[in-house]
Amino acid sequence: MPGVWPQHTVEALDAAVARRGGSWADATAALAALRADVPGLTALAARLDDLADAGALTDLDARLLGVTLLAEVHPAAHLLTGLLAGGTGGGRPTRALALELAGASVADGTAHARLSARAPLRRAGLLRVDAGDTWATGRVGVPDRVVAYVLGHRDAAPVLLDLLVEAVAVDAPGHEDVAAALTAGEPLVWVHAPTGAAGTGLAAAACRSLDVACLVVDLGRLPGRDDGLDVATVRAAVEAALLEALLDRAVLVLAGAHRAGPALDGLVRTAAVPVVAVGATVWDPRWAPTLPPTVTAGRLTLAQRASRWAAVTGPDAATADVVALRMTPEEIVAVGRRARADADREGRDVRPDDVRRTARRLGGGAGSRVRGQGTPATLEDLVLPDHTRREVERLVAWAQHRDDVLALGDLQGKGGKGTGISALFSGSPGTGKTLAAHVVAGALGMDLFQVDLSAVVDKYIGETEKNLERVFQQAESLNAILFFDEADALFGSRSAVTDAKDRYANQEVAYLLQRMEAAEGLTVLATNLRGNLDPAFARRLHFMIHFPDPDEPTRRALWEHHLGQLPGTDPDDPVDVDLLAAALDVCGGDIRNVVLAAAYDAVAARTPLGMRHVRGATEREVAKLGRRVTDPRWAAPR
Repeated sequence: MPGVWPQHTVEALDAAVARRGGSWADATAALAALRADVPGLTALAARLDDLADAGALTDLDARLLGVTLLAEVHPAAHLLTGLLAGGTGGGRPTRALALELAGASVADGTAHARLSARAPLRRAGLLRVDAGDTWATGRVGVPDRVVAYVLGHRDAAPVLLDLLVEAVAVDAPGHEDVAAALTAGEPLVWVHAPTGAAGTGLAAAACRSLDVACLVVDLGRLPGRDDGLDVATVRAAVEAALLEALLDRAVLVLAGAHRAGPALDGLVRTAAVPVVAVGATVWDPRWAPTLPPTVTAGRLTLAQRASRWAAVTGPDAATADVVALRMTPEEIVAVGRRARADADREGRDVRPDDVRRTARRLGGGAGSRVRGQGTPATLEDLVLPDHTRREVERLVAWAQHRDDVLALGDLQGKGGKGTGISALFSGSPGTGKTLAAHVVAGALGMDLFQVDLSAVVDKYIGETEKNLERVFQQAESLNAILFFDEADALFGSRSAVTDAKDRYANQEVAYLLQRMEAAEGLTVLATNLRGNLDPAFARRLHFMIHFPDPDEPTRRALWEHHLGQLPGTDPDDPVDVDLLAAALDVCGGDIRNVVLAAAYDAVAARTPLGMRHVRGATEREVAKLGRRVTDPRWAAPR
């Protein structure tokens, strides 16, 4: 088409004006202006030729595109097509006028087909048609992104700007299968990528092995829940992605493709580029009458993770606990770059703590139910008896080395069993169960996803189970620990069925039993009443850790720990830690409350904190619990 467009189109416009006869002053002036600008427009012909080649267009298709494009980029051509279409001013050409200017007959059925919905021009997204009163009067136009491409602008469409993802190729098992399917001409390949699997990286590796470019678009970045996405929004995003891939002459890798659902097949089946769709679910046969080739993506091996962490952050930061983070290749790159940028700003190397702190920010989009760590809790903050502390440390070790164990074989079992780890924390209020959950999250560089019972439990039958499924999926996708506080409210024992309410209550517990067994992440349950939990959960739990009421040595350590958070105490009124530990049979949460209240009283009085403040706060806290101090040593003069 170079050297032909736009001269050919200008001549066709001139001939169309002449055929209609009469004196058209506006048309004559527009033609003169258009002829004067032909040399400048010719510079765009090469890009139009690239479009024709990328879309596999025929000569007639290319002429139709040239006619429509000229009306988009030049106001004189826009005026001419409007007048020739029967209007009094500028306008886009009608179907009939576009065919006439392209040198085809409006009565030619073959020419008509070049403007049908499945014709290359419209299948590739290079041309759009707006309905008219009749087929012939429907208006044709070129999308803004195509106009921008011809004019030399490389920026993607606005709807895609927040969805584009850098391609990170990973030679994971299955990438050869994807490459083979693309080579065989499959228009759509489905990659099932469970949470944390390298689905997108696998697809990028397949494209790399074929020496073709790939464009990665993540529908997971679209705002809203999967079951609440607007169909038009998803369709617009996929259509824009298909067009962008065509302009880049690339394979479209569509991450989060399960969100497109039933609309995916209809869009992809008519696409001008091959699509590798990466979804968190298996392919749903209801989405299309035909089944695409399917590949299941695996997770990165520990060696692959270590290599990628070292490449992004440096080998010193790629420690065992960092490598243990279950992240996709794209997440490793994003977290690693952010950690490196933060470290560079301070003029130092990246440290493992930088990576863990940055990794927790991946869960920032989940709303109030994700409990950010703030100042992260560490094992040093956990004052527990030795045997309880060892069990918490063992839980952390299991999570850190989970992938090492799974690499040995199917030790977790077969038949749909997940690779998750679950633990039960039981004990009296204030013994450190919730703090221990935060400590585990902090040690693993993960967020704590605390289940909000008010948002989960629903009065309508079946809705509670749906809400719980969303909770599990969201926690797994955020690489967060799922934390059920007061777990007996949901995980209570099943009872004999005497009415419909019992049946449906038991149904919720049965669902949780199944979902716990299939979980992929870390789940922590906390309860004050261990006996209230259904006995069937015991087999699903890898850890059952009891948090006992603190004995005197533990209480002393708790008082010292909490008082140690203060900058200092009153030397003239020292705090008697031995007396507090011996006389007060309280838990760690109560001790924290006492120290906090004493600090408020001391600050309000503008004096250093002393035993007098602790005494007053203690007596108020004990009264709040409905108890009193009976130790005679406590009755000493104040």
